Amino acid sequence: MEKYAIVETGSKQYWVAPQQVIEVELMDVAEGQKEVILDQVMLVQDGGQVKVGTPVIAGAKVVCENLGEFRGPKLVHYRMRKRKSSRRKQGHRQDLLKLLVKEIKVS
Repeated sequence: MEKYAIVETGSKQYWVAPQQVIEVELMDVAEGQKEVILDQVMLVQDGGQVKVGTPVIAGAKVVCENLGEFRGPKLVHYRMRKRKSSRRKQGHRQDLLKLLVKEIKVS
């Protein structure tokens, strides 16, 4: 079995493995940094051994390489009330950060 972890960032949980590229919400601490450390690790599986945090594992971290910022796809929110002649269309593009998972460390 391969090594993987479940981390939390931006109020979302991500399943990550080494050499995997993930897209997360833009973080202020990652601006100008080449390496990003995610320390909210909730679960680590290494071989047959599984560690589960309550809610996080103390001393565990995921080291990632910053691959840059980008804008996600446009999301459109359309609200229409039938027979009321009321329509509202809104949309936005989320700022995202691309990370390459280098290693998962557990102390």
